[in-house]
Amino acid sequence: MCSEKFLVFAGSSNQKLANAIVHHLGKDLGKCGLGTFSDGEIRFQSWENVRGSDVFVIQSFTVDINFHIMELLLMADAFKRASARRITAVVPYYAYARQDRKDRPRVPISARLLADLLETAGFSRLLTVDLHANQIQGFFNNPVDNLMALPIFIEYFNKKIDLSDLVVVSPDAGGVERARLFSQHIKAGLAIADKRREQANVAEVMHIIGDVENKNAIIVDDIIDTAGTITETIKALKKNGAKKVFAVCTHGVLSGKAIERLESAPLEKLFISDTVPLTEEKAKCEKIEVLSVSKLFAEAISSVHNETSVSKLFL
Repeated sequence: MCSEKFLVFAGSSNQKLANAIVHHLGKDLGKCGLGTFSDGEIRFQSWENVRGSDVFVIQSFTVDINFHIMELLLMADAFKRASARRITAVVPYYAYARQDRKDRPRVPISARLLADLLETAGFSRLLTVDLHANQIQGFFNNPVDNLMALPIFIEYFNKKIDLSDLVVVSPDAGGVERARLFSQHIKAGLAIADKRREQANVAEVMHIIGDVENKNAIIVDDIIDTAGTITETIKALKKNGAKKVFAVCTHGVLSGKAIERLESAPLEKLFISDTVPLTEEKAKCEKIEVLSVSKLFAEAISSVHNETSVSKLFL
């Protein structure tokens, strides 16, 4: 076991998840001063001696995304200048991941730019969960541990949900591998929604590939943003004869009219993780149930610090 000191700090974006992670680690969050000056500039100071330490900084890129990114960058710079031995960014939700390629003229590859910013600031490792595109790992020169939230959902469904005639549905072709893994572990069939997107945040599901008639369907996705895709998928499943429809999603961004759409859709329950904190109003939605990834991240942090394999956390 590694004997050097390791410290865990947290930005302001998801304090509840950060506290749950350190609870599983049997530690307290590192003491620091984090706030803003009167003009809105971010100020940060570590009140812990981090010289030679293994430092982990927890920050989800949520709500005021750009503010929280800047907050994380400044924290890394402070730890680097304070001679921390290694600084790991623990980012439960990695924003800008959907902008991972140049798919139209004169657009940025934002996921790559964010990777460059994190490494320039001083981070030597990224620990995250369910990147929207796996190739983003290649944007980094340093190690990336891209964890999977599926085991948490699989364990919950196997223990808590008693359903027969199950079929797992991928809302698009890109999520088929995720849906296949889920279906294998809960012993269910597999179907795919054929999605045609005309513009950003607007999706239209044309038809369902696979047999969903008289079956209980579980839609599996990585991100639900405006809930346009998932509600169209639910409608298509119902049109094709599905009985109950559930949904599983790692990152419940739920922006815009997402809650309104979910409330009006024929959806039994949406299971999301706590990588993105719910506002008080969103948490009132009775169709949403939150499962925590805190233990997953705690085990990953422990493995990274002790230089042991994180492969046990994958399916």
